[in-house]
Amino acid sequence: MAHRHQVKQETGAFKIGVALNTIFIVLEASYGFASGSLALVADAGHNLSDVLGLLISWLAIWLGQKSANAKYTYGYKSSSILAALFNAVFLLVAIGAISIEAVQRLANPGPVAEWDVIIVAAIGIVINGATALLFMKGQQHDINIKGAFLHMAADAGVSVGVVLAGFVILKTGWFWIDPVVSLLIAVIILIGTWGLLRDAMDYSLEAVPNNVDRQAIYDYLMSRPTVNQVHDLHIWGMSTTETAMTVHLCRNTLDRNNEFLEKLNEQLSTNYNLTHITIQIELGKVEYETTDDSI
Repeated sequence: MAHRHQVKQETGAFKIGVALNTIFIVLEASYGFASGSLALVADAGHNLSDVLGLLISWLAIWLGQKSANAKYTYGYKSSSILAALFNAVFLLVAIGAISIEAVQRLANPGPVAEWDVIIVAAIGIVINGATALLFMKGQQHDINIKGAFLHMAADAGVSVGVVLAGFVILKTGWFWIDPVVSLLIAVIILIGTWGLLRDAMDYSLEAVPNNVDRQAIYDYLMSRPTVNQVHDLHIWGMSTTETAMTVHLCRNTLDRNNEFLEKLNEQLSTNYNLTHITIQIELGKVEYETTDDSI
């Protein structure tokens, strides 16, 4: 019930976030073209990519709720990983487009309607900041939601930069400030995107999630009474919120094995952020070859 309530809250956040940012994109792009501000147009393009990213993340959450079937035995949980990876790649493309246009404009700076830039960017601070707050709670447990939160928070910061640039142009007439701000926008997006890309790649390659301590799990398993060997310990993200683990345990007795497994599953789930656990019990100590020197 708690998980369903959480999903419902996140769905509501996406609805509001997409609606607010779509309205702002139309406003920002219109004023950007009318005023000749590349900073506004660039930021509108970035906001468009964020809206597309929100939609993809929203779709991934919806797919993650669908039941498993004979072909997709884990369901569609890993779609959230694909969404995070797609968003990172999409943002890298946007960074390239913004940077190229900014360099061209820097070589030939043109006039900008300063007050239009200041007013529209100020509206952006409110909208992007409010959208970021919608995802503040959810981003603590889901890289998918975290990506949405970081992008919206960065957008709010970028809008602050655009406002400041507008005032500088108003006071000094330095029109080259506008493309410079565009390049700064690209750098800020790159910084946020790099972390998202790294984490998405880790999940795609079935690396141990950052919120799971593999060594601590191994040490805990080895400390269990009657366990004399742990091997084939694998931990990976089934989705951006659920982590699976498989392991072989060698015990010197099979006495009360069901009770042993039940307690072990409970402890692993409670203490180590694991949601899908498979344990194979073997009697005695097994001689085996392995290239895994991490255990």
